[in-house]
Amino acid sequence: MDSWLIPAESVTVSEEIKKSRFITLVAHTTGVVAAKEFLEKVRSEHPAARHHCWAWVAGAPDDSQQLGFSDDGEPAGTAGKPMLAQLMGSGIGEITAIVVRYSGGIKLGTGGLVKAYGGGVQTALNQLPTVLKVPLTEYTLQCDYAQLAGIEALLKQCNGVLMQSDFQAFVSLRIALPHAKLADFSVRLADFSRGALHLLPAEQ
Repeated sequence: MDSWLIPAESVTVSEEIKKSRFITLVAHTTGVVAAKEFLEKVRSEHPAARHHCWAWVAGAPDDSQQLGFSDDGEPAGTAGKPMLAQLMGSGIGEITAIVVRYSGGIKLGTGGLVKAYGGGVQTALNQLPTVLKVPLTEYTLQCDYAQLAGIEALLKQCNGVLMQSDFQAFVSLRIALPHAKLADFSVRLADFSRGALHLLPAEQ
């Protein structure tokens, strides 16, 4: 994916259903490690809660390697799965939802739980502000001093970023470009330098 929506800030929604209190927390988490850290933070803030059910789409919305969910003691399929379904249906990436439940002693039944957990996430998503994320890939490029201003102008035209400049006999640049603009930038760079300049993948 060339770009996707991510949460612009965190959202918390609280609801009481049949004397059980459900607190839904949604936050931006870049990667599974950040998602787990957010989960631990919520657990430490609500140690007396009976359940801390969660779901995350920790990377891009189409990255199945970074999906996860847990019912955390609720009947199988009644919490984590409906929560994940809401997240995946939203098309938002790098997002974690946690529903904290303080049980009120009245059983909700399977359908009631699915509705409570999925509904809490849906309500939070409806209130969630988002921003568009355009991931950038880094490259290196060597040029003459006289070519620098022209390359900076090309970067601006292609939504690129100049990350680093190293001034020696030549100028060594580290730049970052959106994947969708790579071909366009390469063509413009070839035209500008008459085929003399080439992008190289950046060493990580």
